[in-house]
Amino acid sequence: MLTWLIALPVIAAAIVALVPRRLKELHLPLGVALAVLPLALAGYVFWVFEPVAGYQFVSTAVWYEPWGISWSLGIDGISMPMVLLTAILVPIALAASTSITRRTKEFVVYTLLLEAGMIGVFLALDLFLFFVFFEAILIPMYFIIGIWGSDRRIYAAMKFFIFTAFGSALLLAGIIALGVTYADQFGSASFALSDLMNVQLSTGAERWLFAAFALAFAIKVPLFPVHTWLPDAHTEAPTAGSVLLAAVLLKLGTYGLLRFNLSLFPEASVDAAWIMGVLAVIGIIYGAVVAIVQPDLKRLVAYSSVSHLGFIVLGTFALTSGSLQGAVIQNVNHGLVTGALFLLVGMIYERRHTKQISEFGGLQKVMPVFAGFFLFMIFASIGLPGLNGFVGEFLILIGSYATLPALTIVAAIGVVLAAIYMLWAYERVFTGVADKEENKVLSDLSIREISLLTPLAILILVIGLYPNVLLDKIAPSTEAALDHIEEQTEFVIPEPGRLGDVLVAGGDEE
Repeated sequence: MLTWLIALPVIAAAIVALVPRRLKELHLPLGVALAVLPLALAGYVFWVFEPVAGYQFVSTAVWYEPWGISWSLGIDGISMPMVLLTAILVPIALAASTSITRRTKEFVVYTLLLEAGMIGVFLALDLFLFFVFFEAILIPMYFIIGIWGSDRRIYAAMKFFIFTAFGSALLLAGIIALGVTYADQFGSASFALSDLMNVQLSTGAERWLFAAFALAFAIKVPLFPVHTWLPDAHTEAPTAGSVLLAAVLLKLGTYGLLRFNLSLFPEASVDAAWIMGVLAVIGIIYGAVVAIVQPDLKRLVAYSSVSHLGFIVLGTFALTSGSLQGAVIQNVNHGLVTGALFLLVGMIYERRHTKQISEFGGLQKVMPVFAGFFLFMIFASIGLPGLNGFVGEFLILIGSYATLPALTIVAAIGVVLAAIYMLWAYERVFTGVADKEENKVLSDLSIREISLLTPLAILILVIGLYPNVLLDKIAPSTEAALDHIEEQTEFVIPEPGRLGDVLVAGGDEE
């Protein structure tokens, strides 16, 4: 079943590739229709997924026996939400790409191949297979930015490729080192995650390997100070590229830190928790402050991603039950909200061909439906209670206080700053009088555009009001990850408990 989740987008890409170029009006609709098939299968997997620890629907086949490489796939509470998120956003991103009028066949093919690679990353249980998918997604995203992006698209695509390729080189070196060490200790080759978790490493070796993996994933997040490629990539990418980049590709980094760094290097993860927490908090504050002064609406949303992703990294390395569950669900929350914000920015850009905030004003009277959706997404982004952003940030901050109280207090300032830059942007774009002639004649959202945003709004509301729809499935896997750390280290995981219990636990730590 999991193999089909990867195969279906590849088959869909092949079908679209066979459609003659002269029938370009069929490429996008066909791509959207075929992208619904992985969504249906992912929905079924979510429906039958049992809320227990361990991997489900495991599929394993020998790929290259002399090197111990296998086609090994599995899904658990950490990866399952990301697979479903990917499957939801790809058909929406394609359906939002009607402004793509040249080389439409290649655009759809690259997007579907990108989906296959992203799903493969979340399902791979063999580290060599994981690296293949992790590296493969660079190619379609490079072309999506470089061919269909804005004026500085080549610069942005090259910067994206160079940064992430450097991280991939570090990751490959770390994976090979682990594989060689396993072969030396056990007499047979293997790259299976379950096998490599048994490798005995010296303190120095574990720290070096942790650093290699962490830097590779930090670039993908991106975490301060290796974040500089992201604003350019977002600004220049087409709408679909920005949506998938923000909602899914960046999560490959946060997912990697949680899945591999905590599992393979538990002692180093505990030792480095403060360092990773400091970098996360710097990213939270830095991204928010820079977002405040951005004149470009799309670039503002891009820097908001740098800030919000810092919360996920903080939650991951706070190493508590609440913070880890918050980090996993916030991966989904950020994907839904930021993906929707990039869709909205793309819709207004198609009408005005500018993203400069100063070029707008008074749009809520001209485009009330558009303004309503934008305000709803802003409220979700800043963590309004009742919407999904509140759930993730609340769990992260409450859970993180037990182990990293000082950093958590500073991180909470980022919530306030998010309200400042988001609401101020809304004020400048939507309130007041539409004093520019171009803005007075703008059309409101079409039925097609409303139909793309509505499912995301519904999911944001459902998760905000009933987060257990995800947390019940996430909790057993995050608890298993924490149990592994406790078994391998002397670190004692505090229970999140009630707010009073968390404050007492934080005080005891100090």
